[in-house]
Amino acid sequence: MKILKIIVITLLFLPLGYFGFKSYQYAKAYEASTLSIAKLCDIDGLAQGKLDNLKSTISFGFIENKTKNKLDKLREEQLQYKQLSKQSLYYFMATLIVILLLSMTCSCMAIVFAISSLISLLLGLINPVLMVTIHKEVEYLGDIILSFESKGILGSIIKLFENSEYAVGGAILLFSVVIPLFKILTIIFVLIFREFNFAHNVVNLFKHLGKWSMLDVFVVAILLVYLTSSNSDVSKAQIQIGLYYFLIYVILSMLTTIKVDAILAKSN
Repeated sequence: MKILKIIVITLLFLPLGYFGFKSYQYAKAYEASTLSIAKLCDIDGLAQGKLDNLKSTISFGFIENKTKNKLDKLREEQLQYKQLSKQSLYYFMATLIVILLLSMTCSCMAIVFAISSLISLLLGLINPVLMVTIHKEVEYLGDIILSFESKGILGSIIKLFENSEYAVGGAILLFSVVIPLFKILTIIFVLIFREFNFAHNVVNLFKHLGKWSMLDVFVVAILLVYLTSSNSDVSKAQIQIGLYYFLIYVILSMLTTIKVDAILAKSN
């Protein structure tokens, strides 16, 4: 029975990875369609739209408004990709809950939590976290999009380095990427090889890493505040699925740490 549960849990990681990958694909497609909409809604795009609308009106509809048709199609695709991305995220969460519940009934609970935490962290790092749009209402033209940017944790780090913000970029890289990854991999290593003597040499390192367990959350909170600090009537920020994956990682990381602490206490 125990072996059967382990096999089922292992097989369930396949749809878990699939749903995570699909949510990433849909999130990137949503990002691309939003970028295309932003280009059509800049000053040149709106001016062209007004011109196409005038041509269509004068010709009594014989000349179609290509700009409006393209914009309507893009908005339809944008909404579809957004819904599909969220749907894949929900399927990911449902599969994850089933995996975690099954793991609680066997001895592989800690390692399952650790692997699930690692998968969630990777998805949180590669997916968009925020979309920021700067717009302005202009007479005769309408609502002009001045700039659009989709921000993820890794993308934000790269941009900070490109802008010579080495201190901020380095801090986010260290506390939101390097330390979390190193901590999870260390946990998995200890759980797999805890029966061997050399694995206990990693225990002290694991305890030191535990002191940094909430700094990744703190840094991401600062990042989000930094990215949304300029919100006003001319700016709009939308939370994307990357943040949800990162929050899932944070919760799983805390639960994994508690479980591993108990295992290490018994082994000592």
